[in-house]
Amino acid sequence: MADLHISLFSAALAAIINLWLAMRCGRVRISNRILHGDGGDAAMQRHMRAQANFVEYTTFALVLILVLDLADQDGWVLGLTALAYFAARLLHPLGMQADHPARTRQIGIIVTFALLLFWSLWALLVGARVL
Repeated sequence: MADLHISLFSAALAAIINLWLAMRCGRVRISNRILHGDGGDAAMQRHMRAQANFVEYTTFALVLILVLDLADQDGWVLGLTALAYFAARLLHPLGMQADHPARTRQIGIIVTFALLLFWSLWALLVGARVL
């Protein structure tokens, strides 16, 4: 039986980060008195987009982490790349707070794309029984 500690840790970390992003949205919503939607407020739009962006990419990340974990792949590589992914996903919304292009946002998305591609190729090779 596969040891799913990396998947469990990743899912828990994803939930905590998503809650943090939701609370950030709530704080802007309350301070700017926005009941529904984004109220045309640029800060609200950025915060909502940051949370939605996290959910969009993290769904695929968690599935790939889980299937690689279930396939009993190298735990060190999977664990370290999962940590790098979540670090990148923390950098991205911090960069979205700025009114101008921010380096943290760029780093966050580049690392996210690179790791999703890495995990996808890894899973393809495992699925094709090359690894």
